[in-house]
Amino acid sequence: MKTLETVTLLAATLTTGLMAGLFAAFVYSVMPGLRRSSDRAVVEVMQNINKAIVNPFFMLLFLGSLPLLGLAVFLAWKGQGRPALPWLVAALVLYLIAFVVTSAVNVPLNDRLAEAGDPRHIEDPAAIRSAFEKAWVTWNVVRALLHTAAFGCLAWALVVHG
Repeated sequence: MKTLETVTLLAATLTTGLMAGLFAAFVYSVMPGLRRSSDRAVVEVMQNINKAIVNPFFMLLFLGSLPLLGLAVFLAWKGQGRPALPWLVAALVLYLIAFVVTSAVNVPLNDRLAEAGDPRHIEDPAAIRSAFEKAWVTWNVVRALLHTAAFGCLAWALVVHG
């Protein structure tokens, strides 16, 4: 049981850390780089990123973290990992909040951006960018912080778990 707890905790930590890194990279590199770009370029690049990111690897990490976290909580509760349980529960709650932010805010913004159509034919790309960029960036910072906090809780859970 201890081995299963450890492997599950390690997998949850890795997947959560990879998600934290992805969202953080948008905070400190992708979006600041795009901020320097034209309105049409921002719309086009973000539409392309939003299409490219929906792939099996991303989905496995993003969606796979939740059952791994749930299983880690369950195994710690039932097994030898009780000292790590508060950190695991905190990580699960933080990840769930981040998941809700992504689903309720960032994904609908991405969908509206896609509905704007081909960037070459958009009459007012500045309006499309304005309706998208500030809100998306703000909420991406929130989810990056939430995922990073969840990752930190899991890293500490690994220490406590031994």
